[in-house]
Amino acid sequence: MTDKVVVFVTCGSASEAGRIARALVEERLAACVSISSSIRSVYRWGGKLCDDREVLLVIKTSRDLFDRVRRAVERMHSYQVPEVICLPVIDGAPNYLNWLAGELGGAAGPVTAPRKPRAGSTRRKK
Repeated sequence: MTDKVVVFVTCGSASEAGRIARALVEERLAACVSISSSIRSVYRWGGKLCDDREVLLVIKTSRDLFDRVRRAVERMHSYQVPEVICLPVIDGAPNYLNWLAGELGGAAGPVTAPRKPRAGSTRRKK
């Protein structure tokens, strides 16, 4: 078991999702926030069945930072009751978990620097 967690947050728009994601990474509350657009959520609110398009944030952070992430999301979010669900990361690729740890909460940096991506690629591609 690691001390890392993944936090799911749904947003009402891509602009809101982008604003929250950038703030969390800038404040070093999250190492990475993935934004998945146009998910469909079916739920009950105010006694009515709702069927809405939302944007999903997948926030990679640590257990120690979760309360700060939750408070930041609640402060920035437009929903009266935003979804903020925290799931443990049981295990993962050591280099990725190492990088994640180095990006959080004022850490000095990764213990093992990841390979720099080639032009036009993301850090996940080789």
